[in-house]
Parts: sequence; structure tokens; C-alpha cells
Amino acid sequence: MAGSTAFDEIVDVLVVGSGGGVTGAYTAAREGLSVALVEATDKFGGTTAYSGGGGMWFPCNPVLKRAGSDDTVEDAVAYFHAVVGDRTPRQLQETYVRGGAALIEYLEADQHFEFTVLPWPDYFGAVAGARTDGLRHIVAKPIPATRLGPYAGSVRGPLDSERLGTPQPDLLTGGRALVGRFIAAMVEMPNTTLHLNSPLVELITQGGAVVGAMVAREGKRVAVGARRGVLLAAGGFEHNHRMRARYGVPGRAEDTMGAPGNTGAAHEAAIDIGAAVDLMDQAWWSPGLTHPDGRSAFALWFTGGIFVNQDGARFVNESAPYDRLGREMIRQIHSGALRLPCWMVYDDREGEVPPVKATNVSMVETDRYRAEGLWHTADTLEGLAQLIDVPAAGLIRTVQRFNDLVAAGEDQDFGRGNEAYDRAFSGGQLPMVPIDNPPFHAAAFGLSDLGTKGGLRTDTRARVLDTSERPIPGLYAAGNTMAAVSGTAYPGGGNPIGASMLFSHLAALDMASRGPHA
Repeated sequence: MAGSTAFDEIVDVLVVGSGGGVTGAYTAAREGLSVALVEATDKFGGTTAYSGGGGMWFPCNPVLKRAGSDDTVEDAVAYFHAVVGDRTPRQLQETYVRGGAALIEYLEADQHFEFTVLPWPDYFGAVAGARTDGLRHIVAKPIPATRLGPYAGSVRGPLDSERLGTPQPDLLTGGRALVGRFIAAMVEMPNTTLHLNSPLVELITQGGAVVGAMVAREGKRVAVGARRGVLLAAGGFEHNHRMRARYGVPGRAEDTMGAPGNTGAAHEAAIDIGAAVDLMDQAWWSPGLTHPDGRSAFALWFTGGIFVNQDGARFVNESAPYDRLGREMIRQIHSGALRLPCWMVYDDREGEVPPVKATNVSMVETDRYRAEGLWHTADTLEGLAQLIDVPAAGLIRTVQRFNDLVAAGEDQDFGRGNEAYDRAFSGGQLPMVPIDNPPFHAAAFGLSDLGTKGGLRTDTRARVLDTSERPIPGLYAAGNTMAAVSGTAYPGGGNPIGASMLFSHLAALDMASRGPHA
């Protein structure tokens, strides 16, 4: 929309999306601006609220320093750039790595925010500057839902509540705690309004600047003016089949872990007014345990087992960080070396249930997996091979080779256990368990993602750039609506949430520093 617009209401800042966007809404309100936050769905939190840890990768922040970390921001910058390379602007990378500490200091000045260290090794442990002790990663402390006042019960998740119908817990943890703390703070801010069931329809422009947006609030179109700007932090487009196909994003929308409102509406609204995009074929990948509902859900923390392809052969380091593992799956799918489902093969030392300790969506009754042909059991490897339709000789040869590597104490084939993250869930020991205790089992796996990471190109102040690399006045982006600062890599746990929070924060600070539509 362009030209003169009669707004139904006017605020200083309009924030679209309530995952990392809550950071921008909170910052703008704390800086004295009036704020309206609109969420497309019936719950706040987006994909951030689904995160079991809700981690933030913010090197050298005050929480880590109090814990005794001797990290330096120079080491962190060098590590991040070594992993990401020149796929994204160096200045944008430095803005993220250097900015997290100041954001945590800013938040800790408010009693609503408390954080703690959750050690989580960097995902490229062999790269110079990596922290193998995990001291770049923090999480929000749990918070009772009652602290959210009128919004108690309005935070999305956990996944078991939405997919399996389990009750929402009264204590918010992980990503839900992070989102909840922002909402609890904003409840006490009279210059902030929060709106559920209010999807973005389109942006409103005037003289080349974004001056507001049309939203469908409870089914009614409402024109909201934004004197300082609009922040788009509405997640990715992982649930949009058409956009996934258009941009060539591997995998299925049914297998994403992204929040249901992540349909790319914000991307398309910005593209319609000339915004530039990047990384649109990318996502945050992971292997996915396939459940009886037909969806493959992000899974990690494997205490045994190997992955085999249609030839019955291993094809990957099973203990690698999930994005690296998922990317290798995609590479082999594209080359024709892998067809899905692939199979996790394991023995009976932990029983029939797969040795997967973090499934993100809880496993249901074993009989249901059997009935859907997702879990198989046989007394011999030959019998198991027949059930999962792989060559028996290939599977036997693969298991024998793997058992020999376990006995030798080194994975000479795929390097399983060579990096700190590989050993994060095995007490620092070699994460390889022999497959020699019958009966033998196999569980089906697909390709999952934690959301798309392609989006609007921005500068270091989170201002959206047009196709001529000029900032579009009044328009900002963060989170998975913004083209990821990490490019085609995933440097460490807490990178997606951390970057989302920081660039939302920087967008709000920039709006606070400017006059209307400057």
C-alpha cells in the first residue's frame, strides 16, 4: 500500500512476530517508545518457545565471566569467521559476536531477567578459537507461568503439548522461559500492547519508507501506523510448501520443527516492496526420528547405534552436531548415495526403543511404531536387513567393521568422537557402542529442520536492504525473517536464538535513536 493512509492506530514501533521479536519489542518500550507486538497465531514465542534449552551463543557475556570463562571476543570472532567464511559480510558477523555481551548486560539491569550457564561445545571443535568447554552458551532461568499475569498459558509449546496433547507445565523452561521473561517484563510496561491472532497482511509505504502495516487482528483488517519503524521477526517460511519449492529448500514442511505461523508472510510482504533476500535455500538442519504420525522430528543425544543407507552401509558420523549431520544427509541425497528413510541400527542393550535421549517430540507406544513399519526387530542381522530392505551382506559387513572400530577405540571411517561435541553426551568417552547383543533393531529416520534461515538482507543495525543495497527507511528484520548471519553454517548451539535476539535489540535501539521515518 502506498500513498496517504488513514491508520486505525499509531505507535512508534510495530513488531511482527513474538519469538526473538520480543527482544526488540521490550527494548523499544524500555527506551521510551510506544510498541505494538503482533503475533500471527494464538500463542506467543514462535520457534524459540519450542527450544528445550533456549540457548544463546553470546561469547564473553557477564554470566560466563562470573562463571570464570577466560574466553576472548577476538577468539570468538576468529572462530565464527573461520566457520562462516565470507558467505555473509564480515562486519555483520562481528556485530553479532561482539554484541551479545552488551545485550546480556542490558537485560540483567532489569530484575525480570536471570540467566545461567549451560555448557555446550562449539559445533566445529577442530577450528581454531573453538570453545570445547561450552562456555559461550547461556540459558534463561525457569520462571513460573503466573509471572506473566494475563498471558499465563499463552506461551507456545512445549512440543508434546501441541503434538501429543500433554498439559502445559506451570513452570516455563528453556525457550519458553526466555520468551516468558520478556512478556512478564512487558506486562508492566504501559507503552506496550501485545496481540495474538494478528497476522501480517502487507506493509504500508509512503514516499519509499515503511510507515506501518496492515494486520488481520482477530479477522478484522487493522491499519497500524509505525512512526519509527516496523520490525519483521516472524520466523522463517518452513511451513510454506510453495516457497520451499520455489527456493529449493530440501525436505518436507511436515518435518519441520518451526512454529505453525512460520509461513513466510513477512518475507513476501518485504519482497513486494523491493527488499533483497539471501540464503533462501537454507535451513537449520537435523536428522529426524520418524514418528507414527508420519512426521520426522529433530533428534539428538544418541547413546548407541549407527546410521545406514539403502546399501546397508554407514555414511556419516552419527555423533556430529545435528546441522552438520543433516547437511551431509542432504549432500548424499543430492548425489544419489542416500534415499530416505535411512535407518538407525542398534542392538538390544537398551531394549527395543532407539538409543535417542532427546527426541524433542516424545516417543509414543512401541506398538504404534511397529505397526507403521518404522521400527523393526530380528534375531539376526540377516533378518533385520530383510525387514528394512537393505542387502544382508552389506549390513553384516558394516556392523562387523563398526565393531572392529569400537574395539580399536577410533572411528577411522567417519571420525566419530574426534571433536568435543561428539563426546558431549557420553561423559567425554568414545561415543561408539558395539552392535553385538541380539536381537537387533532398526528405527526409521528422515530429514528435519529447525526452520528456514533464508531471509531479508540487512545491515549491522538490522535495517532491511533493497536490491540496490540501500536501507529501506522504516523497515527492520531479525530472526529467521532475516538472512542468517551464520550463512550456510551453524557455528554453535544458541546461534539462531542469540542472533535473533541481538538484531531485534539493535533494530529497536536504532529506531529509538532516530526521529520518525528518518
